[in-house]
Amino acid sequence: MPAFSYVAVDPQGKTKRGVIEAEAPRQARAGLRSEGLVPLEVEALGAQPHAGRRSLAGGRLVLLTRRMALLLEAGLGVEQGLNALIEQEEHEPSRRVLAAVRADVLAGQPLAAALEQHPASFPELYRALVASGEQSGELAAVMSRLADYLEGRQALRQETGFALLYPGIVAAMALVIMVGLLLYVVPQVVEVFERSRQSLPLLTRALIAASSMVSQNWVFIGTVLVGIFVAAALAYRQPVVRARCHAAVLGMPVLGPIARGADTARLAATLAILAQSGVPLLHALTAGSRVVGNVWLRAAVEDACVRVREGSSLQRALGAGRRFPALFIHLVAAGEASGRLAPMLFQAAKQQELENAARVRLLTGLLEPAVVVAMGILVLLFVLAVLLPIIQMNSLVRL
Repeated sequence: MPAFSYVAVDPQGKTKRGVIEAEAPRQARAGLRSEGLVPLEVEALGAQPHAGRRSLAGGRLVLLTRRMALLLEAGLGVEQGLNALIEQEEHEPSRRVLAAVRADVLAGQPLAAALEQHPASFPELYRALVASGEQSGELAAVMSRLADYLEGRQALRQETGFALLYPGIVAAMALVIMVGLLLYVVPQVVEVFERSRQSLPLLTRALIAASSMVSQNWVFIGTVLVGIFVAAALAYRQPVVRARCHAAVLGMPVLGPIARGADTARLAATLAILAQSGVPLLHALTAGSRVVGNVWLRAAVEDACVRVREGSSLQRALGAGRRFPALFIHLVAAGEASGRLAPMLFQAAKQQELENAARVRLLTGLLEPAVVVAMGILVLLFVLAVLLPIIQMNSLVRL
């Protein structure tokens, strides 16, 4: 039976959203009126264009997953849970994606198969875990673990972003101030120096030259910078260039361990939650390779998939390329030896996240004073470039 998403008003004047099954829009409106609702909008789910192209933002996916886990743990079925999510959701694109998923579930498809129709909203790892939960009959527990996993990733991403926010703002403000000084302040000061007809210090001449270049060629400079950015973005899309960039990042003193630790934590957490949900190891490794961002580390995981398929242990497969931290490999070995692979992988993920948080604090601790000192040096140079000719003029007047 066709399904329709609706927006209606109840007798208390509150807006309700949801999905109703009916043969036609007229019957859907009649069904809503029979429930005491005044329909405002009724739209066939099948008539929604490009539903599969819509995507859920990371934060909304985390929130919806947690709500769905709570509803399933409360004893509601998948259809009831999806309907409750649709009624609760106020973000229209998210509501339409949920409505389309519920329509597929109502048509008889499993939840994982319905999510397959929306790969932009639900990553492969997400769909694999839902499928394992449906097969094992533990969908509520799996959704709860998945919500924990997504919340942890979201919190780590936000913590890293907030830590780098202050240095970024200071650097951006310093750049804006210097450009403003070069475009508006220095030209006015130059007029005074030109009237004096005296030889200017080297620092002042350099500042005047920089101001003249920026003010006269700012369109050209901006075009060149935009062109460089676009060219770099296009070049980064090439696999060879991306691989070289990722290899260079891994070799950097501070950024390298951060990038390696972040990917290792994601891989460990992914393998842990998949292993705990009963997903075969080879399938878990295949899904885990897709959450690794660095090309070199992803290649190591893909090589590990081949080795595991040939009969190798997980510890030997991941440790063959020596690209992952030694502690992670030892915890994997301990988990395989004791038969507690999932708990050891969770421990490895937690340890890598803690170490990475310390590295990020170290990086921001270095960046903040470095940016402030750099800004202070630029301001000092600007002030000296302006004051030196004035001091020189005062000296000549006294003589």
